[in-house]
Amino acid sequence: MHLTRTPDLTAEVDALVARHGGRVGLARVPLDRRLRRTLAPCLSRHRAWTWDRADRADREWWPQGIALSPDRGLVATTWYAKGGGSRLSLVDLRRRRYQHVSLVLPTADGHEPLRIHAGGLGWHGSQLYVAATRAGLWVCDAGDVVRGADGDHLLPVRFRLSPEVDEGDEPLRFSFLTVDDSTDPPNLVVGEYGGRRQTRRIAEMPIDGGAVTVSDHDVVRAQGVARIRGRLYVSSSHGPWGFGSLWSGEPGDLRERRKALPMGPEDLAYDERTDRLWNVTEHPRRRWIVSVPRRSFD
Repeated sequence: MHLTRTPDLTAEVDALVARHGGRVGLARVPLDRRLRRTLAPCLSRHRAWTWDRADRADREWWPQGIALSPDRGLVATTWYAKGGGSRLSLVDLRRRRYQHVSLVLPTADGHEPLRIHAGGLGWHGSQLYVAATRAGLWVCDAGDVVRGADGDHLLPVRFRLSPEVDEGDEPLRFSFLTVDDSTDPPNLVVGEYGGRRQTRRIAEMPIDGGAVTVSDHDVVRAQGVARIRGRLYVSSSHGPWGFGSLWSGEPGDLRERRKALPMGPEDLAYDERTDRLWNVTEHPRRRWIVSVPRRSFD
């Protein structure tokens, strides 16, 4: 398998920016929604935050991906809408504030919602990588945020990393992802969600292009991955009311820690400065951003 970069949507992005009076960028998005510190139901020592009342209960939008900004000052999560569309939430944990930014596909004369599951998120430099299942990864630039006419903020995608497979090979599902900054250059690490009768694989590729390495992770209902100095950490779910698991170990030899995460765990991210793993959960009224110490799983 290899990834092919689709043509850049530079002209379409520039037209969108011009129509909305210029770029705002993520740094200037007003964070006017309130985040709340709380506790989450799991057996790990943890820190947890939850959304405002409306976002906690919303049955249209579902949290999926999580990543940390390169300076580790912000957390970003992705959500998908069951009616179509996806968005990014920019979170300042210190101020306990956040805001949503709609992910859009720019067109010659406007834009449309980016209709993907957005099951994983990676952030490297100014670029954000969003998982799009069988379509690969959409890539956007944090500086391209604009303010819409209705006051909402929009982030257009710029290009897609499209998977190309050899004849007879099972196409990889880009269910979740992370950026492994411990390698030079950094690697994109992509994983598959799958049941017992589906493939359950991990793919690794240099962020600036190159050979793709594919192996099996074998975790049923895997939802997120972090790769830290060669070691894998994988989250998995057990239905809307079952506690989540966190698997860790060398590739091919992962061990499960049950009830390590709350119910409905999704993507994973890693903060090297604090040596903590981050997770976001999806189910209405059971939605948290959770941080746990990585060393607890070694």
